[in-house]
Amino acid sequence: MSRIALDLGFFQIYWYSIFILLAILGASVVIYLETKKKHINQDFFINLLFYTVIFGIIGARIYYVTFHLDYYSKNPLEILEVWNGGLAIHGGILFGGITALIYCKKYKQNTLKIFDMIVVGLMIGQAIGRWGNFFNQEAYGAVTTVAKLQSAGVPQFVINGMYIMGDYHQPTFFYESIWNLFGFVALLLIRKYPRLKNGQLMGFYLIWYSAARFVIEGMRMDSLMLGNFKVAQIASIICLLIGLYFFIIHPKRSPRFENLYAKDEQNERE
Repeated sequence: MSRIALDLGFFQIYWYSIFILLAILGASVVIYLETKKKHINQDFFINLLFYTVIFGIIGARIYYVTFHLDYYSKNPLEILEVWNGGLAIHGGILFGGITALIYCKKYKQNTLKIFDMIVVGLMIGQAIGRWGNFFNQEAYGAVTTVAKLQSAGVPQFVINGMYIMGDYHQPTFFYESIWNLFGFVALLLIRKYPRLKNGQLMGFYLIWYSAARFVIEGMRMDSLMLGNFKVAQIASIICLLIGLYFFIIHPKRSPRFENLYAKDEQNERE
C-alpha cells in the first residue's frame, strides 16, 4: 500500500496530508453550522477558526517532536515533514484550546459556549483524520490473525493494510475512528437536551474520547512514551477528570440557560 496519493515526480501528495485536510474541512463545516445555528458573529468565527487550526497543527507537531527529541535533534529538517505523520491530537487540543480561550477572552465571548460548538466538529474531524494513520501504517496494535480481525468485523481492506513487517496487527486507528464517529452522533443528540448547560457538551466530549483513548492506547505498539508510561494515557486521565468536572460538577455551580438548539429546531418545524 502506497502512502503517496499523487506523484508528480518533483512533488508528491501524501494520503496522510489529504486526510488531515479532510479532517480540518469536515470539522470546520460542522463548527460553522453550529455557530450559525447559535447566531455567532461569522467574522469572529472565521478568525477564531483560522488561528485555532494554525496553532493546533503547530502544537500537535511540537507535542510529537518533544517526545522524539533524540531523533529530531539529529534530523532537525524532518520536523517540517508532517506528511510522514507525527501530529499528536493531545498537543493539538492543548494548543488549539489555549488559542481559542485567549481569542474568546479578547472578544468577550462565552468561552464554554464556544467550546461546546467546537467539540462537535472536533469529534468528526478526529474520526476522519485517523484514516491518515492507515495509509502511513501507524497507530496499530499487537500482532493478531486474519481470522480474529474478520470475526471482529474489521473490513478486509483494513486487514490488508494492517499487514506490517510480516505480521497482521490490531487496527487501533480504526477502532478509535469508529468510536469517534459514534461520539459525534452522541454529541448531536445530547446537544438537543433542553436543560443542557454551557460546558457540559465539552465535558461529554472529553469523557467520551479520553475513556476510549486510554483503553485503545494500551493496545498500541507505537505510542509516545514518558519513561515507562504512555503519554496519551496520562493525557487521557487528565482530560477525563476535566471532562467529569465540566459535565457533572460545574453545571451545579452555573446558571441554567435555554438550549438554543432545541428552540431553533422547534421554530424550523413550525
